[in-house]
Amino acid sequence: MKAELITIGDELLIGQTVDTNASWIGEQLNQLGIDVNQISSIRDDRQHILDSLKLSITRSQLVILTGGLGPTNDDITKKTLCEYFNSNLILNEAVLEKITAYFQSRNLELLQVNNDQAMLPNNCTVLENSRGTASGMWFEKNEVVFISLPGVPYEMKGIFSDVIIPKLKGEYLASNVLNKTIKTQGIGESFLAELIKDWEQELIEDGLKLAYLPSPGIVKLRITAIGNRENELRNLIEKYVQKLVGLIPNYIYGYDKDKLEQVVGELLAKKNASLSLAESCTGGNLAHMITSVSGSSSYFIGSVVAYSNTIKADLLNVNSELIHQYGAVSKQVVEQMALGANFRFGTDYSIATSGVAGPNGGTEDKPVGTVWIAIAADEKVYSKRLTLGDNRERNILISSLSALNLLRLKLLE
Repeated sequence: MKAELITIGDELLIGQTVDTNASWIGEQLNQLGIDVNQISSIRDDRQHILDSLKLSITRSQLVILTGGLGPTNDDITKKTLCEYFNSNLILNEAVLEKITAYFQSRNLELLQVNNDQAMLPNNCTVLENSRGTASGMWFEKNEVVFISLPGVPYEMKGIFSDVIIPKLKGEYLASNVLNKTIKTQGIGESFLAELIKDWEQELIEDGLKLAYLPSPGIVKLRITAIGNRENELRNLIEKYVQKLVGLIPNYIYGYDKDKLEQVVGELLAKKNASLSLAESCTGGNLAHMITSVSGSSSYFIGSVVAYSNTIKADLLNVNSELIHQYGAVSKQVVEQMALGANFRFGTDYSIATSGVAGPNGGTEDKPVGTVWIAIAADEKVYSKRLTLGDNRERNILISSLSALNLLRLKLLE
């Protein structure tokens, strides 16, 4: 099944709003085994919408539109769809009842523009929106499915997950599509591909597909199997996952929706161990990641963002002579930062980071992207140097992920 996406809104074209809807829908369709062959962003303009619909019907079996279904005058998608599908707007009593209840539950007045959202094309299948007032619409024409969804991501995702995926699976997709994502940290995409090339070739010969999904600090490997025998497919995927674990055990930290900070937290909780931080170049990002996990208060004690050398010396007991001799970005200083955090907070483990995040501040011997990470535990300290690029945000993120992964490996020893 070939699909295309049409996102509607002037705000998308002028850069005022980032189009996250298309990427999210594309991911969902891919997991269903549906190929997306076109993504277009167009204005809130009647003729632009009509032209896009006329073109899409010639090359796709599934067309998904988002945006333009709100209550204001500039939301013209519904009226334009009526024109294209030769429809008339009629009052949908069930939708009106839900809209009314929605406003009453919030003690808000129901305006005429809100009431009008219950006016829907007479020849569409209405897709219930349990998170808002703009219903989705499902049309069929010349054996092509057209789906129109609200542009608000929270509402769009709700309709897609609750209604569209089950409907597509039940009525349009004959085969099972199974996906398994393996998450790695600490190795680049090209190095990883070289390391597992024989494994990948064997996987392909067995009828599976592999996709590399790189992002800053992380490379995800998604295995896809398509067929009718679900249990056999699951077993085949699992066979290759276990083979991969044997090949690159230190790089794999989780699967599917696992987050590195969550995996590390679970290991700390299992050991009944505590953690503290001494952050310089990561500027509190590590603490943010760790505390984003529910229940982190059971193992995370606290953090010092020691950006200045004075704070490193006064709060973390870093020897000023070491800072003077080796510089703040050094193995010697970052190791003392980690030991100092352990002593200051009385924790089982501590992480310290120090580096040149950039884009300025580098020197010949310590260029931008030079980062030192240290892990302290049981009065011992382990450190690692990273050589990254010149993008500040990427450097902070990659440093944070690398620090977490180094702690993960220590926790597994």
